[in-house]
Amino acid sequence: MPLDGCPRCGYPFEREPGYFLLSIFAINYGAGALLGLIIYLVLDVCLHLPIWLVLTLTIVPMPIFNVLFARHSKALFLAFDLFFDPHGGEDDDGDRPIESIAPPPKNPDLEPINKS
Repeated sequence: MPLDGCPRCGYPFEREPGYFLLSIFAINYGAGALLGLIIYLVLDVCLHLPIWLVLTLTIVPMPIFNVLFARHSKALFLAFDLFFDPHGGEDDDGDRPIESIAPPPKNPDLEPINKS
């Protein structure tokens, strides 16, 4: 179960239904397939094990890895989405890039006092 929001910056993880399908299909399954390919190549090319042992040692870790990596793939997908399409604060509807949002006016009462 993913967190409701980033514990560091408070960015909400709430998205529309189906938002995380790409993270599951592309990132999670892609990383699992890459892991399986690497394991297969190491076992077959480098160690020259029998094919039944190579397939067993390749196929068994892949579902375990996919289950354990699912939460991280969603976080990675959110990071990619936020990097390529940054959104503003809570009052922003999320349609404009963060660069086009004017910064809040400075409050002189909150400025630190420099005692030199």
